[in-house]
Amino acid sequence: MKIDIGCGSAKESGYLGIDRTSYPGVDMVCDINKEIPLPDNSAEFVMASRVLPYVDDLMSVMAEIYRISCHKAVVCILAPYAHSYPHSSNPFFKQKFDEYTPRYFTGSFYQPSAGPLSPAVPDYPAPAPPFDYRLLRMELFYQYPFDQSLYEVEELDVLKTLQANVVHEIMYHFVVVKKDITYAELEAMSRTPYPEPRVLLERRRLAGLREKPM
Repeated sequence: MKIDIGCGSAKESGYLGIDRTSYPGVDMVCDINKEIPLPDNSAEFVMASRVLPYVDDLMSVMAEIYRISCHKAVVCILAPYAHSYPHSSNPFFKQKFDEYTPRYFTGSFYQPSAGPLSPAVPDYPAPAPPFDYRLLRMELFYQYPFDQSLYEVEELDVLKTLQANVVHEIMYHFVVVKKDITYAELEAMSRTPYPEPRVLLERRRLAGLREKPM
């Protein structure tokens, strides 16, 4: 089963749509802050696009998503990047997301060989959570004008470290780990293409147009 959590009125095609409001196309009305009324190990793919910043208790919601997900299910999260003034000043955003976030979702962190790095957090290490999400892929979506081909990847990495308003959104693909899993399995999964939110299609199209030579 594929699940679209917080789907609103734009449910992903082929997914079970879950939302707290009965929009057209929503299949299940519930408050994910309380529970997701699905059986254990029933989801193979979970989409959570631009919804998790609004939850009251992120770790509790992630525990509930973990419960309904089967071993090796993939969870895709698209969220506003924490270090952006419009996002940090939004009073409705209760949770923050950046490159460090994946470190708090597992007691056995796995760093994929490709993509942005998730830096270690040695000063305030988090206790192992009651779930295990291993990072498969992480992608940053830059704000204008940083989304153009004017900068090298290394330059963008320095810029986002030194100043705010460089990155607009961040997307993660995690694998749910409930049994033993090998490094080779994780590495193979990290190189596998997975679905992503439909809202990114237009972003990628516009970015492609800006990067085309005149």
